[in-house]
Amino acid sequence: MNPTGKTALVTGGAVRVGKAITLALAAAGANVVINYNSSSQAAEETLAEARALGVQALAVQADISDLAQVESMVEQAEQQFGGIDILVNSASLYKQSPFPTGDHRAWHLVTGIGIDGPYYVTNAIAPGMLGRGEGVIVNIADLSGLEPWPNYLAHAVSKAALMAMNRQWALELAPAVRVNAIAPGPVLAPIEYSPEVVESVANMTLLKRWGTPEDIAEAVLFFVRADYVTGELLAVDGGERFGHRKHGYE
Repeated sequence: MNPTGKTALVTGGAVRVGKAITLALAAAGANVVINYNSSSQAAEETLAEARALGVQALAVQADISDLAQVESMVEQAEQQFGGIDILVNSASLYKQSPFPTGDHRAWHLVTGIGIDGPYYVTNAIAPGMLGRGEGVIVNIADLSGLEPWPNYLAHAVSKAALMAMNRQWALELAPAVRVNAIAPGPVLAPIEYSPEVVESVANMTLLKRWGTPEDIAEAVLFFVRADYVTGELLAVDGGERFGHRKHGYE
C-alpha cells in the first residue's frame, strides 16, 4: 500500500516509539490519528508536528483497555477521515508484575492495554478495511514475547498474545487485509537506566549499539508498502537475540 493519501491510526502514537511511527507515516503522506491516554501535552505537540508535514491529523484520547472508549475513538476517526487504512497497535504498558503475588493490579493493567487493547481496536477497525477491500495492520510486539523476562510476566504474556493475534488476524482477514508484527530490541533506554546499564545492553547486541525509534518506524513503513508480506514477525533488535552466542565464544 502506498501510504500517501491514506489514513493511519497509531495507538500510543504521541510519545516514544509511537510518536516516531506517527511522524514517519505523516512524512510518507498519510493522514494520522494519534491515540493517547494521559499524554495530552505530548499529543498536542505530535499533532502539530504531523500537521507541519502537510497532512491532516487528529488526536483522540482513549484508554484502549475500555471497549466503549475504543469504539468512540474509531467512530471519531471514521467520521473525520472516512475510514482507517493503516492501523499500528503500538500502545503498551511496561510495568513489572512479579509472580507469585497477592496484588493482581499490575497483571490487569498490563494485559488490559497489551491484550484487550489491540483486540478491541482491531475488531473495531477491521470491518471498515474489509468493506473497502484493503487494509494494513502492524503490531508492535517485543522480544519478551519469545522468551521469559524475570518479573515481567504480564508484559511477556501480552506480547506473546499479540504475536498470536498477529498470526490469527492475518489468517482471518486475508486476502483484503495484511497483518504483520515487529519485535523491537533496545531502542529507548528507560530513564532509570544508569550509563553503565545502557552500555551493557548495547554490548548484548551484535551491532554493539542501541537502535532508535526511527528504526522501528522504518520497519512499519516496510510492512505498509510490502504488498506480498503477511503474517510475519520481524525482529528489529540489532541482533540482540543472538548476542549471547557471540559473547560466549569471545
